[in-house]
Amino acid sequence: MRSMLEGIRVIDFTTTVAGPGCAFFLADMGAEVIKVERPGLGDEARLFPPYKDGMSASFAVLNRGKKGVTIDLKNPEGVRLFRELASLSDVLVESFRPGVMEKLGLGYESLREINPRLVMCSISGYGQYGPLSRLPAYDAVIQAMSGLMSTTGFPDGPPLRSGTLIIDIATAFNAAFAVCAALFARERTGEGEHLDISMYDVGINLLEAKFVDYTVTGNIPQRTGNRYPYVTPFDTFRTRDGHVFIICVGDHPFHSLCEAMGRPDLAEDERFRDLFARNANEAALKEIIEGWSDELSTAEAWELLQKHGVPGAPIQDVKQVVEHPHTRARGMLVELEQPGVGGITAFGPAIKAARSDIRPRGPAPALGEHNRWLLTEVLGKDGEEAERVLASGAMG
Repeated sequence: MRSMLEGIRVIDFTTTVAGPGCAFFLADMGAEVIKVERPGLGDEARLFPPYKDGMSASFAVLNRGKKGVTIDLKNPEGVRLFRELASLSDVLVESFRPGVMEKLGLGYESLREINPRLVMCSISGYGQYGPLSRLPAYDAVIQAMSGLMSTTGFPDGPPLRSGTLIIDIATAFNAAFAVCAALFARERTGEGEHLDISMYDVGINLLEAKFVDYTVTGNIPQRTGNRYPYVTPFDTFRTRDGHVFIICVGDHPFHSLCEAMGRPDLAEDERFRDLFARNANEAALKEIIEGWSDELSTAEAWELLQKHGVPGAPIQDVKQVVEHPHTRARGMLVELEQPGVGGITAFGPAIKAARSDIRPRGPAPALGEHNRWLLTEVLGKDGEEAERVLASGAMG
């Protein structure tokens, strides 16, 4: 079976999460990804927990299927080596602060001279231009700055960040999508592209309707807990041993919920007769629904919701998700055989395709594991020249 990005060579010159995540999506789709790290420490994500036998499992997941090389860009020979690799590659993903690549002699205009077809994707906190562009950023920093935290949490509590690195992963998706679009455009024009992917811009996109809520009405969206303030019911509800989430957008699902609760009379109650009435009487309706769900286990409530076609779900923990049969059926459990540490169960690709091979392409590389491979197999150097480069310190 073919791979969508077979024959595409990607340089992953990034660290931590967003950049490596972009490149790992491309690797799963068949691109040859060469991860370039600094000699010595490498990507600081190699230190991130959790660990298995001393290795970062999170690093293994986001860097699976990549080749690993080290290049010292403080060494002029290292810069020449990087430029040589860029001249033979299709994509370069980098995540330095704006201006750093130019100082290294590796800016887009410089690389474009030696490879006009190169697609360069620059991932940064605030973008390549703008008053904040030089500032450092991490996922939680952008959640704060983009307004996401201001809308997350309960009205009587402090702003909260998402429980996952939602900005990093959403940035990785946006960057991978942009790279694929640029490669498609290159097929028509023959020219590469420089992509500017900002975590801040991604965070603003994740505000969705909350952004236009302010621009259209002047309303500043506030924290509403698990509620969506324009639909009722749309919330978590206690059960005897946990919680379920229930959403009824429109009258039909609400009537189905009434049937599930054994309370068809509620559908005729003037307080709940339509969306607007339910929104106006949200507190009273929540009390009634929770009076029902409190008497049931989560499993019992979920069974009734499914039986009557009510949109909702139990609030599952990570263990329950990993062990759920649907997770396995969807191919979301993959085993990575990581040399030296054995098997690591990781999540599989979210993208499925009928006629293309999308899967992890192997373990994460050890630091500098493929240095000699790069010199001889990719750059075509003979044994003597390869030894000279290695001895020069260009690769650490």
